[in-house]
Amino acid sequence: MEGVVQVCGTVGAFAAIKANGSVVTWGDAAFGGNSSAIAPLLSEGVDQVCANNGAFAAIKANGSVVTWGDADWGGNSSVVAQLLTEGVVHVYGNNGAFAAIKANGSVVTWGSAAFGGNS
Repeated sequence: MEGVVQVCGTVGAFAAIKANGSVVTWGDAAFGGNSSAIAPLLSEGVDQVCANNGAFAAIKANGSVVTWGDADWGGNSSVVAQLLTEGVVHVYGNNGAFAAIKANGSVVTWGSAAFGGNS
């Protein structure tokens, strides 16, 4: 693998952003190692990837967020999807949840409620 500019990992998988803005994943599918279901969304324009123990969240150049991995740990962000379509400037992950900071200063959380995913 060449042209990698960032790598991050869950407890069982890795995700790498390449210089062209695409993301490559490998490892245990249960922990985000298989991103084939969302591959078109990760083929270009990714600026940042963040991980927690079981899932990944990627910020795209347009400020939207794409998630994959363990659904209970934030791999499924459908509950807050409307809030993650634009304006996200940074994403942080802990053991089982994510928090996104938006350009307007608001924060969006998702993932396990036990880890702060339900604010």
